[in-house]
Amino acid sequence: MFKLFSSLRKELLLLINDKVGLALMFVMPLLLVFIITIIQDSAYKMVNENQIPLLVVNQDKGQEGRKLVNLLKKSGLFKIDSQDAIKQEALKAELLARGKMIALYIPATFSAGLESNAEDVSGILMDDLGLEHDTTAREKFSMPRLAFYNDPVLQENYSYSIMSVIQSYMSVIENSLMIDRMYANMDIPERSEKLKDRMISNRVGIDQIVASNNNSTAIPNSTQHNVPAWTIFAMFFMVVSLGSNIVKERINGSFLRLKTMPTTFMVVMFSKMAIYVVVAALQVAATFSMGVWILPKLGLPKLTVPDNIIATIAVIFISSMAAVSYALMIGAFAKTEQQANGFGAISIIIFGAIGGILVPTFVMPGFMQFFSNFSPLHWCLDGFYVLFLKGGSWQDLRMVFAFLGIFIVFCQLATYFKLRLERII
Repeated sequence: MFKLFSSLRKELLLLINDKVGLALMFVMPLLLVFIITIIQDSAYKMVNENQIPLLVVNQDKGQEGRKLVNLLKKSGLFKIDSQDAIKQEALKAELLARGKMIALYIPATFSAGLESNAEDVSGILMDDLGLEHDTTAREKFSMPRLAFYNDPVLQENYSYSIMSVIQSYMSVIENSLMIDRMYANMDIPERSEKLKDRMISNRVGIDQIVASNNNSTAIPNSTQHNVPAWTIFAMFFMVVSLGSNIVKERINGSFLRLKTMPTTFMVVMFSKMAIYVVVAALQVAATFSMGVWILPKLGLPKLTVPDNIIATIAVIFISSMAAVSYALMIGAFAKTEQQANGFGAISIIIFGAIGGILVPTFVMPGFMQFFSNFSPLHWCLDGFYVLFLKGGSWQDLRMVFAFLGIFIVFCQLATYFKLRLERII
């Protein structure tokens, strides 16, 4: 017992003296969680809560252009800046100069084109029904086209979402105009507003339901995503501290001196793993505490901790073991501290990139989604997502434990055989 205590004390002193490693393991994750959660939450609010600044140039002198602008205002989604005097050829420059992200140009033939199209459709319908109608030739206008301008920095999917919203309000105007034209062709003076309202407003509703394996009320948000993700990233960055310590002890002969002492090398390795597993647990406690108590005071969503505490502890433990095992393997194979630090840090960033920490895996191409299965960070993150977002059970975690278990065994065996090859063990 004294040997184990002495070994643990030695590892703890090495850790405390590694100021850079401590900063990377504790300060970095808190900063990452704080900064990225704020940025991502602002992006969510821009899409879901805040009004979108929209520069509108309405050159149409008819009433349909005004209807469209009024509908966009009433929607509450847009903050309309009407500048009808701007020419279309100057709209690009005006958009950038005014600091707006999007602009909508309504042409002068907008109302005339919609009315002409409604007249044509109504006439075709009357002919098909065998009903008489006014066939007096009228001036024909082609179907109008709106011009949607967006800043080049705006993401494509965001632009398409806004265009879809505008298109939905265009449908309201077109349907209303169609009904009016049909009543006019049938010489019905009193148009049924009730019918018009029913045809325009009656749409199939869509209920959004978050897919969860239980009745958890946790709502997916920036905090639920970022706190577990960047905690895992910080866990694996212990490779900078632990990997460097392994290399240092190999180079300066500490491992060889340990062989002359009345203890086993396994006690030394167990001490290293035990200390850094505790460090990983402290990282989780720090970042989760930040998500529960600090982020809500800044107006950000609160982190909802899963009800299945035992499963959460198990995922934390196996994730920390995966991080420690990888750091041991890097330390065993690296020839210098610079190699351990450089390769260890870069490999973690790569694992994070393909594993879904930096970019969600579902937006990656198919071959990258396949490669993400070889990232330990992907499976650690999947384990946290199963608990934090999906309300999963032990059954849902079986693949997470299986892959991480294989990864841990591989790293431990690789470390053992490398040290044995060097006659350290």
